[in-house]
Amino acid sequence: MYFDRSNISRDQLLSFYQALVYPRLVEEKMLLLLRQGKISKWFSGIGQEAIATGATLAMDADEWILPLHRNLGVFTTRHMPLEKLLQQWQGQEEGYSKGRERSFHFGSRPHFICGMISHLGPQLSIADGIALAHKLKKENKATLTFTGEGGTSEGEFHEALNVAAVWDLPVIFLVENNGYALSTPVSEQYRCASLVEKAIGYGMEGVQVDGNNLLEVYQTVKTAREYAISQQKPVLIEALTFRMRGHEEASGTKYVPPELFEQWAQKDPVSQYEQFLLQEGIMTADEQQQLKDTLKHRIEEEVAKGLVSKPRKTDTAAELQDLFAPTPPPHYPIGKTTEKRFIDAISDGLRQSMEEFPQLILMGQDISTYGGAFKITEGLLDKFGAARVRNTPLCESAILGAALGLSLEGFKSMVEMQFADFVSCGFNQIVNNLAKIHYRWGQNADVVIRMPTGAGVGAGPFHSQSNEAWFTHVPGLKVVYPSSPEDAKGLLNAAIADPNPVMFFEHKALYRSISGLVPDEYYTTEIGKARLLQSGEDITIITYGAGVHWAREYAADHQELSIGILDLRTLIPLDYSAIQQSVSATGKVLVLHEDTLTGGFGAEIAAWIGEHCFHLLDAPVMRCGSLDTPVPFAIDLEKNFLAKSRLDTHIRQLLTW
Repeated sequence: MYFDRSNISRDQLLSFYQALVYPRLVEEKMLLLLRQGKISKWFSGIGQEAIATGATLAMDADEWILPLHRNLGVFTTRHMPLEKLLQQWQGQEEGYSKGRERSFHFGSRPHFICGMISHLGPQLSIADGIALAHKLKKENKATLTFTGEGGTSEGEFHEALNVAAVWDLPVIFLVENNGYALSTPVSEQYRCASLVEKAIGYGMEGVQVDGNNLLEVYQTVKTAREYAISQQKPVLIEALTFRMRGHEEASGTKYVPPELFEQWAQKDPVSQYEQFLLQEGIMTADEQQQLKDTLKHRIEEEVAKGLVSKPRKTDTAAELQDLFAPTPPPHYPIGKTTEKRFIDAISDGLRQSMEEFPQLILMGQDISTYGGAFKITEGLLDKFGAARVRNTPLCESAILGAALGLSLEGFKSMVEMQFADFVSCGFNQIVNNLAKIHYRWGQNADVVIRMPTGAGVGAGPFHSQSNEAWFTHVPGLKVVYPSSPEDAKGLLNAAIADPNPVMFFEHKALYRSISGLVPDEYYTTEIGKARLLQSGEDITIITYGAGVHWAREYAADHQELSIGILDLRTLIPLDYSAIQQSVSATGKVLVLHEDTLTGGFGAEIAAWIGEHCFHLLDAPVMRCGSLDTPVPFAIDLEKNFLAKSRLDTHIRQLLTW
């Protein structure tokens, strides 16, 4: 194996050796502890250390790295204390994730390491967002993200590389090709001769390296970093290597031909680099052994400290509190008001939030010159520029991941779904990355996802869904659903000010059909507070979104009835106090929503009332939702589908109980 030591000093070569051998020695100790039952799981990187170590050495200490399971060398080269790493691997409270994550599924902002999730591909898009942040701040920094050859089969790989290429982002995509994704060989993973061939399809540079050659990895990533920064372009690197143990220790290696282990053992990155140092006279065998002994002694000391477990006192309040980052106080409205349509109130809120937060970035399909499918962002490009009002390729998942990456570097993001229905293409990023990241390692996900939602406009099954219930079940997301122009603006401003991920639902049928007085100045409406629209004595309707207008219309047409209407405005967090007061007022409750009945959010409200307000009820809680079918296209079928068509029947049934 040839080692190119160009422009690398003797002292660097020696420090590189320590950086390379240290994770190997740590792993050997961890495998022993695994057999002793002192840690529960281990993903071995033995045989692949040169990639993680060499790549990390090539990056600046304040540049983000997004590693995977087998990249212990990233963590050790970034000088993360073994004692605390061990606490992390044991699930102790003193670990990096307070025991909420195992293995390497955690991040550390002080070390500029972003924690992976088991889905692998989504972190590639986060790297795009981090690189975009550096680009916007005009910082000479690159971002390094890892994936395996198996991960290149995921759609996120295509989306992330395409976005990086289209937006000219300084990202280094490093593929560790070890021949197997768990047990699936590359012959069943892709048909191109090499993964680096994919680079040309994205219009980016690509290079293949010997992943077991420490200096080749270092030199290649260093060059790629310099190119990415100077040219503001992404790079794809394929590092060829081999996994000498199973995907994780429990999976074994029976599916691997034995001769492969013999061939790759001859290419072991540690022994090959040791031979190089000996041959060049940079280090003697005695010095190598002395260094190993010193490192082993240090490992034993840190392991001894890390294995001292403390009894955990579980604290439910603390667990729930860590779900969300602290929110800013409300910014109350002042000054005069103007009559505005629902759609104009949202546009006004976006414009004022852009002024309030210079670090706010808007992203979405066709939102720039065109102004978005509903023209809500029209005019914002001229006022704030293309850097902040960004058209995106058609790739919901990558853009949501990029929004999270922006958040890591202190930006805020608004991502517009062209229609709420299309959010399913980015579902993984929302429910597994955005929603969980603060709970996992304290990182904000400062992202608002605008969701033009709902039926009533004859748009059929794929442009009409009310899918808010998909997200109310996901801890870590806030779900907001205004019904009035005043609330639309105030709640949107509040969602953008909030450092947590917010799903912001906007009913399309209300855009141009509803008007109301809206404060002219910037203000926020507190998320998590319902509004009692009118008091009643006979029956209470609890609803949100378009359901509010159905309820008000019904009450206006039936003035012989005393109907109370509670507009929830926010589904998560839910205003339980307001719900209880509304139940108490009438004793008869109808929960109304446009979403289909089965599994709709009304079921959660009804269950909570039954459990906590049973003594206040004079009748069972009833639900009125839409038919359990897709949303039909034909107007008469759509009207029959919507819950509004059954509202009178449900109210009369409840009144006669």
